[in-house]
Amino acid sequence: MIRQSVPFIRKDWQKKVEEIGFHFYEIDGLVYWDESVYYQFSSEEVDKLEAVTETLYTMCLELVEYVIRDNLLESFAIPEQFHDYVRSSWKREEPSLYGRFDLWYDGKGEPKLLEFNADTPTALFEAGVIQYYWLQDFDASKDQFNSIHEKLLEVLQKKIYRYVNGDTFYFSSVKETLEDYTTSEYLRDVAIQGGMNTAQIFIEDIGYDHDNKRFVDFDGNQIRFLFKLYPWEYMITDEFAPNLPTTDIALFEPPWKMILSNKAILPLLWEMYPNHPNLLPSYFSAPNTLAPFVEKPFFSREGEGIFIDTRFTASKKRTIYQKYCELPSFSGNYPVIGSWIVGSQPAGMGVREDATPITNNLSRFVPHLFCD
Repeated sequence: MIRQSVPFIRKDWQKKVEEIGFHFYEIDGLVYWDESVYYQFSSEEVDKLEAVTETLYTMCLELVEYVIRDNLLESFAIPEQFHDYVRSSWKREEPSLYGRFDLWYDGKGEPKLLEFNADTPTALFEAGVIQYYWLQDFDASKDQFNSIHEKLLEVLQKKIYRYVNGDTFYFSSVKETLEDYTTSEYLRDVAIQGGMNTAQIFIEDIGYDHDNKRFVDFDGNQIRFLFKLYPWEYMITDEFAPNLPTTDIALFEPPWKMILSNKAILPLLWEMYPNHPNLLPSYFSAPNTLAPFVEKPFFSREGEGIFIDTRFTASKKRTIYQKYCELPSFSGNYPVIGSWIVGSQPAGMGVREDATPITNNLSRFVPHLFCD
């Protein structure tokens, strides 16, 4: 694993990425997409990341089964009124579309799970499409750990197509969030390529028909299948949340993903698989021997509410404590590997880096390649 400076930046690269629908290569005036550098991996390193991703996902599915079987949903701060909703979703084997593991990795030691973005992961378009086209222009003789688009198409065609069964598949995100909208529209485009009938709707524009007890679009059409780039922890507190378990609507990601999108999985994984080489010691309360540690709320996104500390103090929020493992530094840049799972298969990766050890929504996306 090496961080390399590029000998040249593509001419008119902004125009190139805009032509394929990527418009947030800068965020708040700061560089987000950075092709002045790239990360180079060996094929052995990629094989290891792929294998670890598959292992972690298998462990996560076993964790869901354990939580459901032993009635541990309360430990995940999931309101009791939704417990049966989550259980029945799991028992019906409602399909999942995708997720992203954030991994510590330095190219030498074992990859370590930092967290699992199981519900609303973004940076999908950048990983699956934008860095692919970068590689074609930069050096098409090299390879990339990236079958994201192909696997999304496969899952939508072979699994979710039958599930939707000719109905309209709606894709949604919140208004005025370009990154979320782009991710949602990318997935909708893949669904269209897979032969599905689709429609776009913003979360704020979804209505509820009280008379017929169904969720509807602007025209009053029933929404039976919905991809929502909207966190479950928000959705179950919304006004119409009590109607979710009793309404004929299938959601992606499904309700059982409420479990995996919660950082409470980290100490539970450590309890189930103690001393596993791909896990970091994690607990619901911080033992004195853990210092330094990272304090993470059950629900947080893009680094929000995450603190690195050496002294335990009681938190008012539901939090977990994970042993601090400093990210590797490449000339003062700290990368995190985002390793994608599509359906149940490892599908590729993206690299985010920052000048600080905590990755946030402004951290740069840097392309990668691998070669022998």
